[in-house]
Amino acid sequence: MRRVGMQPRANWIEKVEALGFTFHSLDAIYWDESAAYSFSMDQINTLEKATNELHAMCLEAVQHIIDKQLFSRFKISAPEADLVINSWNEDHPAIYGRFDLAYNPAVSSQSSIKLLEYNADTPTSLFEASVIQWNWLQDYNSAYDQFNSIHERLIDYWKYLIPYLKGDHSVCFACISEHIEDLTTTEYMRDTAAQAGIETKLLYMEHIGLNQDENTLCDMDEKQIHNLFKLYPWEWLLEEEFSSVLFNNPATPYFIEPAWKMLLSNKMILTVLWEMFPNHKYLLPAYTTPEPFTTRGMDYISKPILGREGNNIGIYKSGILAQSTDGNYANDDLVYQELCKIPSFDGNYPVIGSWVIGGEAAGIGIRESDTPITGNTSRFIPHFITA
Repeated sequence: MRRVGMQPRANWIEKVEALGFTFHSLDAIYWDESAAYSFSMDQINTLEKATNELHAMCLEAVQHIIDKQLFSRFKISAPEADLVINSWNEDHPAIYGRFDLAYNPAVSSQSSIKLLEYNADTPTSLFEASVIQWNWLQDYNSAYDQFNSIHERLIDYWKYLIPYLKGDHSVCFACISEHIEDLTTTEYMRDTAAQAGIETKLLYMEHIGLNQDENTLCDMDEKQIHNLFKLYPWEWLLEEEFSSVLFNNPATPYFIEPAWKMLLSNKMILTVLWEMFPNHKYLLPAYTTPEPFTTRGMDYISKPILGREGNNIGIYKSGILAQSTDGNYANDDLVYQELCKIPSFDGNYPVIGSWVIGGEAAGIGIRESDTPITGNTSRFIPHFITA
């Protein structure tokens, strides 16, 4: 794995905007092709293997949480737990998720990859990882390869999902209005579903209504929503006025992602994985209190269990807060994870976003920061495979 300086394409803005990628430069450069990361095929195989193993471990953890009734640790109420259990027992498929991995091939293969967290419910940077960096590669050097079968896997998995859909098998795709990143991701997912032969409709979350007479969710045309892809966290969805329709109701829409993803998108899953698979080569120690680290003088990081975009992170060194970020999750419960030394490439800290599509590793996207904390504005850097 090497960081290689690149000459950006002279017309790169026109090229990415022609593909529908308009948030490439909001507060600062987000899509950054002044550099790229080069991988060997052996390194890609290592990342793929780790991703598949971590995914299998996470599925085992869901069953463990259900069996041991650990929902209170996740701040999930009894009625919400029923949603999780029902979706799991009914085998509702999940389309996608993104593992955030620290990768340092300079160390031994037994410890080169570490799971930082799992974005399992509403992962973004999908369009960039799938379409935009592949387009970049074709212009840079089409003879090179890329770990990227995301687009094809999405279309194939939508086809697999069709028999699970309710009603007429059409799907509403919903996100918050006026959020360009969410809208782009949602529209991209909608496009892959349409290519799979599914009838689709865009719907903003604030336009979802409740038909009280029929106890169903409906769209702006007062048509019942049978199937809903939502780029909207489950914990937010359950706070909506219409959430009462979700419980003990056969007319509840089929949700993508399913309710059991509430467990995997909650950072409390890091502590459960460590309990189930102690000292696993892909895991970092993680606990509900900092004492296991402070008593041994270890550096650690605190994370809100429902935090997003690098908000409210604390880095502690020798028991002292050394770095932190602000955000909207200050009142969340925290998990504490051993501080992972993300490799620095001349002051650039890359995190590998490894995508799972339909239960299998499907590609990577790399976010790069000037600090070890990856935030919403961290740069997206493309990658390629040499040999």
